[in-house]
Amino acid sequence: MSGPVGVDLSGAGGLGVLAFRGADAARFLQGQLSADTEKLLPGSSTLGGLHNAQGRVTALLALVRHAPDEFFAVLPRELAGRVAQTLGKFVFRAKVRISDESENMRVLGAPAGAPHTGIAEVVWSDRRLLLVPHDQASSDGAGFAERDSALALWERSDVAGGMPQIYAATSEAFVAQMLNLDLLGAIAFDKGCYTGQEVIARAHYRGRVKRRMQRWRHVGTTPLAPGDSAYAADGRSLTVVRVAPGGVEGYELLAVGNFAAPAAETPAQSSAGVTLEGPLPLPYSLPE
Repeated sequence: MSGPVGVDLSGAGGLGVLAFRGADAARFLQGQLSADTEKLLPGSSTLGGLHNAQGRVTALLALVRHAPDEFFAVLPRELAGRVAQTLGKFVFRAKVRISDESENMRVLGAPAGAPHTGIAEVVWSDRRLLLVPHDQASSDGAGFAERDSALALWERSDVAGGMPQIYAATSEAFVAQMLNLDLLGAIAFDKGCYTGQEVIARAHYRGRVKRRMQRWRHVGTTPLAPGDSAYAADGRSLTVVRVAPGGVEGYELLAVGNFAAPAAETPAQSSAGVTLEGPLPLPYSLPE
C-alpha cells in the first residue's frame, strides 16, 4: 500500500475484535464458520464466513489463531456484539469463551511485513491487520495515521483488491459465492458441517453461481452505500457491497450482479438514476 505507513481502522464505525478462548475453541469455530479453523496453525490467519441456514453471509471474520486455544476475529464493530450473541447460543457444553475485545484492542492496517509489537497479525489481501492493545497503540503506533485521507486510501485498496465486507445493512443479503468467498480462500469444501454448508456446497458442485461481486466505478454525484441498488450500463441490476471514498471525479465500489447476463435491449436505471461504469478488473479471475 502506498502512502501512509498504516492507518487506525478501529474506533466508532470501524473494526472490532472478538476473542475465542478455551480448549474447544478450534472445534467450536470449525462447526460455525466456512473456513477450516482446526487446520489453522498458531500465528496463521484466514478469512471465514458466518452464515445462516440459507447460506447467506451474516458476517465476515478475519480470523487468526494466536495460540492453540485462542483465536481473534476482526469484523465491523457494528456487528461484533450481534455475532458474539449469535455464536454464544451454540456454545452449549463446549469449553470456549467468547468475548468482545473491541474496547481493549485497536486494529491497525499496515503493509505486509510492517514491524509491530502487538498481539497478532492477520493477513488481509496484500496487506496486514495488526491487533494492538488499546493502551499500547499510542506508543507502538508510530507511523500510523488516523487521518481521513489514510483511511480512504485503505478503503480504495480494499475495493481494488476485491475484498468484500459485510455490514449491518447487508448482513444475510448475499450467499457466500456472491462475495467471491470461494475465490478468496474463505470456504473449505472438504471440511465437515457448519451452518449454511449444504447450500454453499450445492452451489459449488452444481456450478449454479450466476451472481458475483465485481468492481465498478461511479462517476455521478448520487451517494451510494452498502445495500443500495444501482445498474450497469447494459441494464443489469446491482447491489452495493462496499464503497471506497472518492473525490469530485467519482469513486470505485464493489457490487453484486449477474456477471454473465446478456446486455439489456433498453438499459434500465434505478429511481435515483444511478448507472455504474464497468466492470473493472479484479486481481483474481471469476469462473467462466
